[in-house]
Amino acid sequence: GALFGVPGPVTLSRQDSPVPGWRVQAGGESLGLIGSTWEIAGSTGYSGQPLDVLVAVTPDAKIAGARLVRHAEPVLTLGISDADIARYVNGFAGVDLNQRHGASLGHDPSLPDVISRATVSTGVIRDGILRSARALAFSGAQAGIDRVGYRPADWPVLAGMGALARTRATMTEAARAFEGAKTPVTPGDGTFIELYAGLIDPPTVGRNLLGQKEFTRAAGDLAPGEVLLAVLSSGLYSHRGADWRQQGQFPRLRLTQGGSDLPLAAENARVIEKLAIANAPDFKEVTLIRVAGLDPLRPFRLTLTATRDGAAAWEIPLDITLPEAFRISAPDAPLWLEFWQDKRPALAVVAAMLAGLALILFAQEAFVRRPKLWRRVRTGYLAVTLVVLGWGLGGQLSVVQVMAFLHALLAGFRWETFLVAPVIFVLWSAVALGMLFWGRGVYCGWLCPFGALQELTNQIGQRLGVKQIPVPQALHERLWVIKYTAFVGLVALSFYSMEKALVAAEWEPFKTAISMRMMRAWPFVLFVLAILGAGLFIERFYCRYMCPLGAGLAIPAKLKIFDWLRRRPQCGRECRLCEQKCTVGAIDPLGRINPNECVLCLRCQVVMNDAATCPVLKRRARSASTPEATP
Repeated sequence: GALFGVPGPVTLSRQDSPVPGWRVQAGGESLGLIGSTWEIAGSTGYSGQPLDVLVAVTPDAKIAGARLVRHAEPVLTLGISDADIARYVNGFAGVDLNQRHGASLGHDPSLPDVISRATVSTGVIRDGILRSARALAFSGAQAGIDRVGYRPADWPVLAGMGALARTRATMTEAARAFEGAKTPVTPGDGTFIELYAGLIDPPTVGRNLLGQKEFTRAAGDLAPGEVLLAVLSSGLYSHRGADWRQQGQFPRLRLTQGGSDLPLAAENARVIEKLAIANAPDFKEVTLIRVAGLDPLRPFRLTLTATRDGAAAWEIPLDITLPEAFRISAPDAPLWLEFWQDKRPALAVVAAMLAGLALILFAQEAFVRRPKLWRRVRTGYLAVTLVVLGWGLGGQLSVVQVMAFLHALLAGFRWETFLVAPVIFVLWSAVALGMLFWGRGVYCGWLCPFGALQELTNQIGQRLGVKQIPVPQALHERLWVIKYTAFVGLVALSFYSMEKALVAAEWEPFKTAISMRMMRAWPFVLFVLAILGAGLFIERFYCRYMCPLGAGLAIPAKLKIFDWLRRRPQCGRECRLCEQKCTVGAIDPLGRINPNECVLCLRCQVVMNDAATCPVLKRRARSASTPEATP
């Protein structure tokens, strides 16, 4: 009862069709319907798990209230209070479903704004609420007719809205049509027949025409798939004829749609003696007919056949189309499409960054031969990754998305689940493609905002004189176990409890440092500062030993097709400079590059091609400058 603002007890009765939910009554009066967004709209959060909200809808198609029941969204698990969520969900109370509302990012002033830094999750909540509420409100609607909206109107207003189609035949036209009849028709300007017809299922039409009581009775007789056709006429000729009841049909009327005839049975008809609407013409006959199989969203034709002894039958057609004002609003565009349209500027930025990175990697041979250019471009690119892609666009990938993807594969994969985050989707697509060419380093070395933050802070530290701590190779390799264990542990925990896995995923500092820009409780901030502090002494400390996402990317990265990082026979034997310079310690003492650890920074390639740095090139230069000894 609280959803409807009723303090006392209410009675719930289950309905499974046309839309699943519960009918709510209090004191014998219908309050409306309650439905579940998971049951009606199948709303799934970005975690891949159900996101369920109870929505209450009143008979006049307004949202009475909403309550969040279940979710497993990472951004809603930590960092945003239950009060924030409740305030957002409760903000839908009073929304008029007869109006069209966008389902994405808060541009509609009649809807609550999404929660800052939780755009995707709260957007999914909004989409589920609106779609489910609309389905409940229009659960009695068939084939797109608005059976809920109503506003008072007299006959001129309905006529102006095109509620009923009209045709008129004069006595002169009838005399011409029945030329040669045994009993001729006297020509004149009088009305042979004036015929109106249309669908009166919309309350604005039917209720105004018939009055509330008569309209309720007529609409209550409708079976699923039926519509209510009204035929009204005045003039000399009758649209019904004298013996329509005996024949069980209307011999003078023919209803067609798409080349097919639709039956007009007498048993489905009701004669209306008087209209309730003001300022209506003085009709001679008014007939309501329940019609099955008619698609009201498509045009159809009612043909009146007039006959006279000794003359050919005269067909008077009346083409009918349901006005747009009486149709249910077209379904909202899919949520993911609205997000993509809204994020077009962000996607353009990401596309430009990916194009630039592709140029760097494809042209790496020319790029790495210019150490100063490499240093400036790399530092600048990392700064853009951190500030623009990370803090600005929220483009930080996470192991949470890997877990969601694995669960989606097992529980019925839906692209819509992942398309709701356009920037993340594009990044993952680029990572998947990049791993085939270069391995995990495409993301870890260039597109990871937290990785960029670590490398940039380390560069600042080195300039300030912070000494780097070399990690012995044996210890270095054993510490890798931490991140692989973290990845396997998080994935395994997610199958036991996604909620617990999302809490454990705080092992990643990405949410605190990037998504929430350090605006969190002090334990989370302290954890990030500790990692960055360690990274001042051991470059990319977190990437090397702790990152479960990096571990997860390393596994499929073994499928890469090309190996464009060059090595020389002298590497690891005569020279170990690249090993010492490597950002993440991905080069072993034998000079081999471990693709599981390489972040594709290209530093080793710069060293190898720098004649002023590489010992092999220096030796070659000395040999070339020394004259060969003569015998």
